[in-house]
Amino acid sequence: MYKTLSPLLFLIQPETAHKLTLKALRYAPTWVLPSGRNPPSLRLALWDRVFPNPVGLAAGFDKNAESISGLFHLGFGFIEAGTVTLKPQSGNPTPRIFRCPEHRAVINRMGFPNLGVANFKQNLEKFLRRKPRPNGVLGINIGMNKDQTNPAKDYTSLIRTLAPMADYLTINISSPNTPGLRNLQEKEPLTELLTAVMQERKNSCGTNPPPILVKLAPDLTNDQLSDIASVLLDLKIDGVILSNTTLARPDFLPPSFAGEKGGLSGTPLTDKSTEIIRKFYALTKGAIPIIGVGGISNGADAYAKIRAGASLVQIYSGLVFEGPNLVQKIKDDLESLLEKDGYANLEQAIGADHQKQDAKAQQDTGEQNVKSA
Repeated sequence: MYKTLSPLLFLIQPETAHKLTLKALRYAPTWVLPSGRNPPSLRLALWDRVFPNPVGLAAGFDKNAESISGLFHLGFGFIEAGTVTLKPQSGNPTPRIFRCPEHRAVINRMGFPNLGVANFKQNLEKFLRRKPRPNGVLGINIGMNKDQTNPAKDYTSLIRTLAPMADYLTINISSPNTPGLRNLQEKEPLTELLTAVMQERKNSCGTNPPPILVKLAPDLTNDQLSDIASVLLDLKIDGVILSNTTLARPDFLPPSFAGEKGGLSGTPLTDKSTEIIRKFYALTKGAIPIIGVGGISNGADAYAKIRAGASLVQIYSGLVFEGPNLVQKIKDDLESLLEKDGYANLEQAIGADHQKQDAKAQQDTGEQNVKSA
């Protein structure tokens, strides 16, 4: 039904359609939402949290934590609310979201519009008081205000306020729509920021502190990615999200769409995000768990990211073009793909492409040694 109605829905301004969706999720009875099933083979334990399935909702969908319960009832294994900033901010001027249905692509230049941490916390408290709480893991994505000149001040303050309420926290330093934010991915500022973040978590949290994840851009060079991997390993960061939107514009995109400023997401990002997952997993030898995001519109896309090294995946733009049933479709596809490859559970498939490459390299080395002898 969604695909039948989507041409009509696309006549509505993207931001208006998004607000209507959030409102519908907030007030809809849970029994009308297509929660579906969670195949046992997709259950995963990570960071001492249990994910009923590996399909999550990426940050940016529910910036103010206003529709978390309804979103969980769509069948997600985890939800990432935010990005939230310390102070409310309006973001960049509208229009700031642009669709390209032909290529299942979206460009946004939102700029972290949200109602601030006080409102976010109130909404979060309402959700946490609901009984029974929906099954799944809740992450919180935090960012800095546009006018902040001392990023660590915003991030540490947000951790003090929100860490006790989060199953995990994501440090967003990769949005292309906040000036200077991506500079925090450089080695020295990254080390300084994350050192302050880890210290604040230690000071603010008790015996069960939330894992700290870092969300990175897909446009990093190999040298930058290597430096970042080194910093994250040294500081014992719990996880990484790969990746945010890209500033790249593939040649096949219509010029009128490609000319819009902002971050590109959707199908054109699929291979680029999978490749950076593959590189990061190899650099860290799988020591830092990865959440893979970018251009996932079916189970095969998700499975490619898992085999490249992702433990979990997130979707967002795919929902725009495929509708809410995409969540269950990906879960069903993953169950079939695991079975086809002979894996009893999801964990066995994580990084499988690297294991295959390692085995081939060992075989090639053995054959070369035989020839040399």
